[in-house]
Amino acid sequence: MKFALTQPYQCNYLPDEKEQLLVLMPPDNGMQSTHYEWLITSGFRRSGDQVYRPHCDSCQACRSVRVLVDQFTPSRSQKRLLKKMENWQTRFITELTDEHFELYRRYIELRHYGGAMYPPSKSQFEQFVNCYWHPPRFLEARIDKKLIALAVTDCFGDAFSALYTFFEPDLSDQSLGTSMILLQIQKAKAEGKRYLYLGYQVEGCQKMEYKDKFLPQEQFEQGKWRLIEKKR
Repeated sequence: MKFALTQPYQCNYLPDEKEQLLVLMPPDNGMQSTHYEWLITSGFRRSGDQVYRPHCDSCQACRSVRVLVDQFTPSRSQKRLLKKMENWQTRFITELTDEHFELYRRYIELRHYGGAMYPPSKSQFEQFVNCYWHPPRFLEARIDKKLIALAVTDCFGDAFSALYTFFEPDLSDQSLGTSMILLQIQKAKAEGKRYLYLGYQVEGCQKMEYKDKFLPQEQFEQGKWRLIEKKR
């Protein structure tokens, strides 16, 4: 496999740092799902068809996180959310509709105005979530048939990977982001998976601290997975 380094640019999470990515170059014989399944165990992640890992000279704040599904123990607040979720209608789907894009559009416009994904467009949405060599599954959540959230999820032999979640912005006080992670843990356990990958924990970034709350978990540091049983 061949990799390339991006030029350093302003970090999206730590304003005083520069970010640099190690990016997989497409293999000559084409990218395959098995390539990514191996790379994700080495701290890589994907966005659309691009596979990458942080590779910053002056900062090691980003650590890939995976929840140990079989051993996961919900906290008191997570148990309350699980109770509220009992009346949800949930399912995995493989195709997106205008209803899903409309929820995404409203989520970006009301929650991430002016951010990297603003303004939302259908082509940008499809390019971001889809992947020709590893089609994702989409985990829907509804209440009384109304779509309230959707989690883009990659599925592997022994793991799920939580790629992106968006939800009804009018329900921002309902902890839907956390609830969808709990739902993915439930689904992963039901399908006999060992892990749920959550992407990168960024030390010093408050908006990423929620990932520390799903325990026990492992974090990828210095080429090895390290068990975390208590919040740091």
